[in-house]
Amino acid sequence: MDIKNKVIVITGAARGLGAAMAKRLAGKGAKLALIDLDQSSVDETANACIAEGAAEAKGYAINVSDETQVEGLFAQVAADMGGLDGLVNNAGITRDALMIKHKDGELVAKMSLQQWQQVIDVNLTGVFLCGREAALKMIELESKGCIINISSISRSGNMGQTNYSAAKAGVEAMAVVWSKELSRYGIRAASIAPGFVNTEMVAAMKPEALAKIASGIPLKRMAEPDELAHAVEFILENDYYNGRCLELDGGLRL
Repeated sequence: MDIKNKVIVITGAARGLGAAMAKRLAGKGAKLALIDLDQSSVDETANACIAEGAAEAKGYAINVSDETQVEGLFAQVAADMGGLDGLVNNAGITRDALMIKHKDGELVAKMSLQQWQQVIDVNLTGVFLCGREAALKMIELESKGCIINISSISRSGNMGQTNYSAAKAGVEAMAVVWSKELSRYGIRAASIAPGFVNTEMVAAMKPEALAKIASGIPLKRMAEPDELAHAVEFILENDYYNGRCLELDGGLRL
């Protein structure tokens, strides 16, 4: 896919990894539909993308776990920008907790159903809804597009992240399924599993904690957000990359 003038939707685009992806694709001349919960924040990213060279950039405030909002979103994007060529399912949250914390014969805490459901709603159901509606619109428009799900190294199972690990394993599996179902329409699907990335949230951690994390990575550093954005660019541009997970963790394995 030649990214120039292609319409790409990015969820969770107001900051962090989503904003880095948006700015990278802006530099390639893409038309960007940027999705997040807060309109003013996503508008800031859209303005930054215009400055970076985007052919067009527009922010949309929706909840990706709301079926009605997602259905309306992709119809609106196609109407606003004249098509739909790609989706990066990046939106996600964490609600970390041990499934069970037991000490001295007493229950101390357990992961609540709310903690489980909040993460599943956004990180798994939201990816499903956006992927489904993007695929439908691409088929209707006869667009040879691409869907990328952002998974995580935690998909293999990370302590304190029953909810997050389950969701991230799920989005990788969905990309495999979609590649098999959608290739007949000329639509590819893939996923990326990042390790630790130097986002604003991570950078706010204590220096000693950051040093400990980096020491366990063979490359002895975290990924930069633009390196993940580069992986997104690669998958979009390589028309034979399909149904696979690109691991971007510096050699770290949980």
